[in-house]
Amino acid sequence: MEKATFGAGCFWGVEAAFRRLKGVTSTSVGYMGGHFENPCYLDVVSRITGHAEVTQVEYDASIISYEELLEVFWKIHDPTTLNRQGPDRGEQYRSVIFFHNSEQEVMARNSKQKLQDSGKYEKDVVTEIKPDADYWLASDEHQQYFEKKNFEQMKRREK
Repeated sequence: MEKATFGAGCFWGVEAAFRRLKGVTSTSVGYMGGHFENPCYLDVVSRITGHAEVTQVEYDASIISYEELLEVFWKIHDPTTLNRQGPDRGEQYRSVIFFHNSEQEVMARNSKQKLQDSGKYEKDVVTEIKPDADYWLASDEHQQYFEKKNFEQMKRREK
């Protein structure tokens, strides 16, 4: 299994997008890229940690490639907005790719440049590309958040 880590706004939606992909074997959400050890959600949203909300994806490279994961990453958010996605604002919502090896770094940088050169956006692509760092797992309530919420809603409807 291979690993990829992406930040593209609130990690709930990012995780949900990647969980649907054939070849993705597991996902988790957490925090990466800051200077604060073992942060919790409240630490991160208070903007004192420097961390980004990220989704870590484990995938079978024989079924889905890193390039295909990058394509999904670019499609699920606006990579031209600095520290913001939709109504969410703050450095924790920044667009960032954390690479786990030199091959991923090259592919991430090439895909970013290709997107920038494509003319799809009038503004510059501001996505950071950084080496992976300590990954701090978010609490259970944040893992597979949308799936849990949908399940809870279905259970309420059954009553």
